[in-house]
Amino acid sequence: MRKTLRAIRHFAIFSIIIISFSAVMPPASAQEIRLIGSGASFPAPIYAVWFKEFSKNTKGVTVDYQAKGSGAGIQDFINKTVDFAGSDAAMTDEQIAKVPSGVVLIPITAGKIVVAYNLPGVETGLKLARDVYPAIFDGTITRWNDARIAAANPGVKLPDLPITVVRRSDSSGTTYVFTQHLSAISPAFKAAIGTGTTVEWPKSDKFVGAPKNDGVTATIKQTPGAIGYIEFGYAKLTKANVAQLQNKAGNFVMPTSASGAAALASAELAPDLRGWVEDPAGADAFPIATFTWLLFYKQQDAKKAEVLRNLVQFCATDGQKVADSLGYIPLPATVVEKVLAAAKQVQ
Repeated sequence: MRKTLRAIRHFAIFSIIIISFSAVMPPASAQEIRLIGSGASFPAPIYAVWFKEFSKNTKGVTVDYQAKGSGAGIQDFINKTVDFAGSDAAMTDEQIAKVPSGVVLIPITAGKIVVAYNLPGVETGLKLARDVYPAIFDGTITRWNDARIAAANPGVKLPDLPITVVRRSDSSGTTYVFTQHLSAISPAFKAAIGTGTTVEWPKSDKFVGAPKNDGVTATIKQTPGAIGYIEFGYAKLTKANVAQLQNKAGNFVMPTSASGAAALASAELAPDLRGWVEDPAGADAFPIATFTWLLFYKQQDAKKAEVLRNLVQFCATDGQKVADSLGYIPLPATVVEKVLAAAKQVQ
């Protein structure tokens, strides 16, 4: 477990991917500026790459980010203990109202939330139907050889093993997006669990909490019979087994670059750049995909504001070139245009 956690946390530093940014980097800063951020663990691997590269190429600037969960990041942002924050759930109107200096929401990258599992004898090919995976996560389906799981997996020998559900123990934007999707497709899940950055999961010793995406990933890897929801990049890094999920069109889909892009194709962002795709309709769409946001103060220190605008410029343009290789979905051109326009509000 320690090895898995260490691999995830140092992903950006020790990645075998060689990153080359061809465009011109932002202008160098004339003085030492340290930017502190905290929040979502969902985008942490790509943030680590981006912020390290930006800091290296922007004289006098250091960008530090602590992945502690969307809820904690939003609270740090409201408390003004950070210069910016990250959240997979953006911010609610109520939360925004607590920031007198104003808030600029920037959807800076996007990704897929996958259902990872550890099932002896079934390393690949597991299919979970649209009415099945919500029932697993609300505690209705409790064993792997349940007839409803078997129905979508003919010829697969499913073990008579209890299902251990691994869920987030912290306030999490990943939980928000995942439960939002499950509530959209399952009235039973919506009634029993609902949507939120934290929710009341079934009180059972087969529902195990773990902090952040890396904690959930590690727990699944170490627990035979486990299943849980994580950002695709963590599954890709650790070679975790992920299920094919049945989408709205009735097709079983794996998380790929194409299926992620197909999911975001129907996304509609509000003028403040908030927006989710709860249940994408595309035939090739992976059913759970989301943007993730950087949160900035609209009014703040002028020098920091300039650096933050440059940071957004870099992440939304050059930074997108590495998104796919790290397991994320490159932003559509229309979204990049809106992001660059919104960044000008940071003053």
